[in-house]
Amino acid sequence: MSNNSSMTIFILLGLTQDPREQKLVFFIFLIFYGGTVVGNSLIMVTIKFSRTLGSPMYFFLFYLSLIDFCFSTSIAPRLLANSLFAKKTISYNECMTQVFALHLFGCMEIFILIFMAADRYVAICKPLRYPTIMRSQVCIILIVFAWIGSFIHAASQIVLLVRLPFCGPNLIDHYCCDVQPLLKLACVDTYVVNLMIVSNSGALCSCSFLILMISYLVILYSLRNHSAEGRKKALSTCSSHILVVTISFVPCIFMYTRPPTTYPVDKMVTVFYTIATPFLNPLIYTLRNVEVKNAMRKLWNVKTMTEC
Repeated sequence: MSNNSSMTIFILLGLTQDPREQKLVFFIFLIFYGGTVVGNSLIMVTIKFSRTLGSPMYFFLFYLSLIDFCFSTSIAPRLLANSLFAKKTISYNECMTQVFALHLFGCMEIFILIFMAADRYVAICKPLRYPTIMRSQVCIILIVFAWIGSFIHAASQIVLLVRLPFCGPNLIDHYCCDVQPLLKLACVDTYVVNLMIVSNSGALCSCSFLILMISYLVILYSLRNHSAEGRKKALSTCSSHILVVTISFVPCIFMYTRPPTTYPVDKMVTVFYTIATPFLNPLIYTLRNVEVKNAMRKLWNVKTMTEC
């Protein structure tokens, strides 16, 4: 990557400067990251090898777990390393790569959540046409479209950043590289750049959240004509999706739909959607989903019998 900046190295200040607190941060987020890796890997393996989880909903859930795994991995290792070691530097290219990965996987998660909402809408509101509309070929096309759209979105963020001159100081008051903390280091007026970011990332988060909430309201309204058992099953699934959508979108909307002003709570909000959300998603989808839990038990029993 080339830019107009004289900086080749940034220093991440992290969540805290206290050595004892840094050790506590390391152990806490090691647990979160380990849980994220194990939980999402378990869901991916279960969906991949289970014969009962072949519906489009679980096809998209597989990719949601994959994205959560990649999203957390693009952030957590650097946070853990900076909490453990005194050297907290990050190169310019690595910083821009982290920004690209953050927006690539973040945008991809938005697309996946929209596809999952569309899948539930068709399954509940148009059940007779569900096998025709949500064919495997359609699902694959949607995933390809999501990857392309996410790549374009992430690349647009990088294009905005690499054109900025960073003249110093090289201290990033954050634990990861993102657009807003980097704009503070630019030695030019970033009003127009921030406006473009808000109209890109901010509009993407806000409009997607609004569309998803409206779609789930339509789904919940349509359940009045279903049987009690059908309503219970649909409500269980939709409530999980609504919970994931809420914890995924609200922090992002807070971060990307405002003027270039920093608040003390910004770091904790970022922690929530970069570290906590990928950790919580597997718990939400497994603890509230009977089919996933049954599939995990079957695979575990088969594995146990094979070993015996």
